[in-house]
Amino acid sequence: MSQLIFERSVPFRRAVRFDACDVPEVVLDEKYVRQSKARLPEVSEVDIVRHYMELSRYSFGVDNGFYPLGSCTMKYNPKLNEFTASLDGFTTIHPDQSLSSVTGTLELMDNLSISLSEITGMDAFTLQPAAGAHGEFTGLLLIRAYHNAHNDNKRTKVIVPDSSHGTNPASASMAGYTVVSVPSNEMGGVDVEALKAVLNDEVAALMLTNPNTLGLFDPNICEISKLVHDIGGLLYYDGANLNAIMGTARPGDMGFDVVHLNLHKTFSTPHGGGGPGSGPVGVKSCLVPYLPQGTLIKETYGYRYIDERDTLSIGRMRSYYGNFLVNVRAYTYILSLGSDGLKTASQNAVLNANYMMNALKDTFPVAYPQTCMHEFVVSLADLKKETGINAKDICKALLDYQMHPPTMYFPLIVHEALMIEPTETESKESMDNFIQVLKDLKQLAYDNPQKILNAPYTTPVKRVDDVQAARNPILKFQHK
Repeated sequence: MSQLIFERSVPFRRAVRFDACDVPEVVLDEKYVRQSKARLPEVSEVDIVRHYMELSRYSFGVDNGFYPLGSCTMKYNPKLNEFTASLDGFTTIHPDQSLSSVTGTLELMDNLSISLSEITGMDAFTLQPAAGAHGEFTGLLLIRAYHNAHNDNKRTKVIVPDSSHGTNPASASMAGYTVVSVPSNEMGGVDVEALKAVLNDEVAALMLTNPNTLGLFDPNICEISKLVHDIGGLLYYDGANLNAIMGTARPGDMGFDVVHLNLHKTFSTPHGGGGPGSGPVGVKSCLVPYLPQGTLIKETYGYRYIDERDTLSIGRMRSYYGNFLVNVRAYTYILSLGSDGLKTASQNAVLNANYMMNALKDTFPVAYPQTCMHEFVVSLADLKKETGINAKDICKALLDYQMHPPTMYFPLIVHEALMIEPTETESKESMDNFIQVLKDLKQLAYDNPQKILNAPYTTPVKRVDDVQAARNPILKFQHK
């Protein structure tokens, strides 16, 4: 059984000894002085090394094994991206330097913006937003500024489909809008007739993910776009699933006016555990005047930032340039693959998802059994009814096979859902192994359900009481 660093502690044991102080001692005001010794672990250097090595082995990442987390696109991050992001010219500069001293960096950001504009069919980009939800919020503020500038203040509603990412209605609400939900049709797309029923001159925008969280491309997207534009609304594109259509279709060509991208998903920059992320926002020309302060603008004699002089700007959304080194990684990915490579990556993601879906459709019912894009959703509702084993139980059992579980219980419109996304970087052998494990677990659910209910067996932390952990979390080590 592993020990916490505090449990390894032995009085007076040290990992380092400091040289004698060679500067004058400064006596602090007593109000700043600790009244008791800091409760820190007393350990040797080898204890510290072993402690952190243990922690590293407990962490599961895409470098460890299969990570089919639907909608979150946990694909392999090429090490070349890390190399470029660690170059001195990027890591030793300071954001307060004069523009003339960082022209190479500015050119990289400008080139990335141009590349993203070409990929999405937008006219301009801001790299400020720190992640996807931050990009959503930024995009909705741009839409709000656009309507306000046109004295169209009656537009107080934003429409989202019932299969949307949960951040969509949250971002709309934060931007001051009332959220209107529209149902999905029998094919998993937006119910066009239901959409028509809620379209009026109070609608500011429609937020869509295409392909959506069911992994399905909406064939009615051009009609939907026209309907929204005809009533004076704008279209917002949640770019979380752009990795399915990159190089094949562009949101701007579908009629979208603003788009956020998850560089940490589509363009292979690392994420998970809270960051780092990057959620740049692209806009059509009608929204360019409202871009955030600090957005880079290229002019005849160099670069400048949007600032207080640009009175229509929505203001600053983040300090400086956003998560700059994440953007460096993404630009490296774009340059290393090129236009043909980006398209091939998306095509392979679609191929892998359809391969897995067809291999599993006789094991677990597919929620919408049709050709999918980059991901697909299966339902374990029948399994739960017949054996008592639910989606969470299967996910817990997967941990013993050194596989990260798929996204579960999402989208909410599918009961006992597992959303599976293999990405383009997984081999056929890796996918076949995962498919076989799911089939074996289904059989085990009938033969010995208790074994699944007790899983996982090999992880440092076994089954936890989810309700108790949420209501009474223990977030720090308790000293005895």
